[in-house]
Amino acid sequence: MTERVEFFFDLSSPWTCLAFHNLPGVLERARASARYRPILVGGVFNAVNPAVYAAREQADNRRLQHSWKVLKDWARLAGVPMNFPSQWHPAKSIAAMRFCCALEDDQAALVRFARAAFASYFDRQENLDDVAVLTAVADAEGLDGAALAAAAGSDAVKARLRTNTEEVIARGGYGSPTIFVDRDDMYFGNDQLPLVAAALSKEA
Repeated sequence: MTERVEFFFDLSSPWTCLAFHNLPGVLERARASARYRPILVGGVFNAVNPAVYAAREQADNRRLQHSWKVLKDWARLAGVPMNFPSQWHPAKSIAAMRFCCALEDDQAALVRFARAAFASYFDRQENLDDVAVLTAVADAEGLDGAALAAAAGSDAVKARLRTNTEEVIARGGYGSPTIFVDRDDMYFGNDQLPLVAAALSKEA
């Protein structure tokens, strides 16, 4: 299958969790594949979308309150457990995304780890910022959690996470998930996956 999609993601985003689970069906129908690119969404917000933080602080923000209802509607439609928000929200996710970056060159392992980490945070309500939790998630997927934790602390992996985050910002991204089709055609969020599907129906 042709790799036509880039999926820039952060594990702390519930909408990213939904898109992550829904994207494979889109790819299969289009006979396309994706490259998964870990980013730090907090870095993106700090750089280009600080309004996210202000919205979180508004207790009477109707749009935000309604978004939790819509989130759970989407989750039911996708068949994805969504026990959110939990006591750990919002997660900083730095350690989790470094784990992902340590796996980025092995895309199959990255996808396995990400799927399990999403379940850990959004289903079992475990702490995404706890290295011990992340190590256990990796071990359960047949990965070497201790080795992965060590790699996640390396300068090379830290630099990769910064580089990926800076890249998605430079290319116009403003959150997670940011999805590109054929390099330059950008989409955002789970609800734009039908548009991704339409873009993939065109010739590359």
